[in-house]
Amino acid sequence: MNLHVQQSGAGPDIVLLHGWGLHGGVFAALAEHMAAHYRVTLIDLPGHGHSASFPQTLDLAALAEIVAAAAPPRAAWLGWSLGGMIAAQLALTAPARVAKLILVNSSPRFITGDDWPCAMDPAVIAGFAQALHEDYRGTLERFIALQIAPGAEGRETLRRLREMLLRFPAPAPQALNDGLAILRSADLRGRLPALRCPALVILGKRDRLVPAAVGPAIKTLLPEARIELIAGAGHVPFISHQPEFLTLLTPFLEYPHD
Repeated sequence: MNLHVQQSGAGPDIVLLHGWGLHGGVFAALAEHMAAHYRVTLIDLPGHGHSASFPQTLDLAALAEIVAAAAPPRAAWLGWSLGGMIAAQLALTAPARVAKLILVNSSPRFITGDDWPCAMDPAVIAGFAQALHEDYRGTLERFIALQIAPGAEGRETLRRLREMLLRFPAPAPQALNDGLAILRSADLRGRLPALRCPALVILGKRDRLVPAAVGPAIKTLLPEARIELIAGAGHVPFISHQPEFLTLLTPFLEYPHD
């Protein structure tokens, strides 16, 4: 099965991978800026945007394989939220494919545990899973609202996200359920120290889904990674705080780590 892929620009390859419930169009403004110096690849996850859904349930490993088949053979990978977990999975299982890894408001484990307090309450994701069966459009709206920090910038970001959601085909219920199952169960903490490519982690200080306090815990797992915080940003800093976001991203991409 072919996923919907959109490419723009010329130069070194970078893949931008979106999060749960959205699509590659969420990166439109960022991709437009980056296309001046990079060949930018946007991929809609299965059942999201213009990509058809798979008939079978997809776990994290299967999802990473499917996405990799639609991507350039070697690239920098920028994954946002669930997309970050997929990109990290690929970097661990196919290291030759990932030159650099950028995790944006992402985590190796999205739910809390006795030894992992800086994450979402499992009941929140369970509630979304239950609500999908009753009103999946309303559930997506509520999830998007959680991604926004209070204030004028947050309201504008929310408006833009809602507009993007309405402009593209609605995500498939099965794909949404698969994504929630991954968020609820996947845990890369034990494997993350094996990551060998340069890594940058960008977090929003006011993120309500992936708390910024997870940064030190990720640093413990990835001592060589750069952990950066954008003050005032919620879960979508590449939209709400694009200049600050690019100030962190551009030097990391341009620095010759290899």
